[in-house]
Amino acid sequence: MIELRDVTHQYGSRVVLSRLDLRLSERRIGVVGANGSGKSTFARLLNGLVVPTEGQVLVDGFDTRTAGREVRRRVGFVFTDPDAQVVMPTVGEDVAFGLRRSGLPREEIARRVEEALRAYGLAEYADHPAHLLSGGQTQLLALAGVLVTEPATLVCDEPTTLLDLRNARMVTQLLAKLRQQVILVTHHLQLLTGFDRVLVLHEGRLVADTDPASAVAAYEELLA
Repeated sequence: MIELRDVTHQYGSRVVLSRLDLRLSERRIGVVGANGSGKSTFARLLNGLVVPTEGQVLVDGFDTRTAGREVRRRVGFVFTDPDAQVVMPTVGEDVAFGLRRSGLPREEIARRVEEALRAYGLAEYADHPAHLLSGGQTQLLALAGVLVTEPATLVCDEPTTLLDLRNARMVTQLLAKLRQQVILVTHHLQLLTGFDRVLVLHEGRLVADTDPASAVAAYEELLA
């Protein structure tokens, strides 16, 4: 359970998000809004990458301001640009990097890494230089590196924006199959089909919180 309690966030004097009160418990939650609406800041609040200027964000009761490590064990984050997350020389090493402080035995880490590489179609690239992967493969690597830590929730900030249509569909299908709660920030409205709930942000405020079809209609009306 992720809760936002009267959350406001601002950069300097500019208010980016204002007075958000939400409980996020559904399995598939979408977040949409125009550029500058506060979507990315909202996403980063959910695992403590950003802490609110006012109010609280709680994950299973842990405050993101004071218990960041516990929060990030529970909430994984995938950036728009996967290169921001790929830090190790090879594919296998990069997936293992997320488990470096897990305290797991070496054999268990190796097993998890092998399982993750196989699950995301990267098994044959284990010793491959990470920077030589295609765009779609790099996004899969970023996902594998987060999911190998087994978070309960995955927050994705526009993970298909830099991908071509084929790779965007591949990543979308992968997200749909995950057992984790997925909170997806996206401009690609067609990805929201089948979601349980969609939030619409506009100029830092929540203006709609409803089913996908109604949320998309509200968003398109704002754009018009």
